[in-house]
Amino acid sequence: MIEVSFYHLTRRRLEEALPVLLEKSLARGWRVAVQALDAKRLAKLDDFLWSFEPTKFLPHGTKADGAPETQPIYLTIEGDNPNAADVRFLIDGVNAAPLLSDPANAPKARAVLMFDGNDALELQAAREQWKELRDAGFELVYFQEDERGAWAEKKREKKS
Repeated sequence: MIEVSFYHLTRRRLEEALPVLLEKSLARGWRVAVQALDAKRLAKLDDFLWSFEPTKFLPHGTKADGAPETQPIYLTIEGDNPNAADVRFLIDGVNAAPLLSDPANAPKARAVLMFDGNDALELQAAREQWKELRDAGFELVYFQEDERGAWAEKKREKKS
């Protein structure tokens, strides 16, 4: 089973933290999928990734762009995996369990759930997903931002 990482945002917004993790994923040679809850959010994320920093470029696309299998970063609201992603980022409370239980669409190496710790609903949903995925036998890792905004591993649960 793949590793599932929980990234608890406490200091930065998703838009500040996600591009850094996407860059690190691409630097590892990984293909990436990012799954949001709805099309409106996905469109905002698509626009943001084109302009988040003037000197950087994150190659990405959506279903509307066509040829999803060629996209290094594929943005979606569906449980598909047309770019054969190694890592999948789930944002805005997307439920990981259905995706991870489907070997045809699950990422090859890792799933990453990013959630806003200042949003009570996202925090509760992340806690529920932790329990569900733990009970399903996934290896879980919990990261939280420290006072400098760096990611610190706080907990690891190995599959039983």
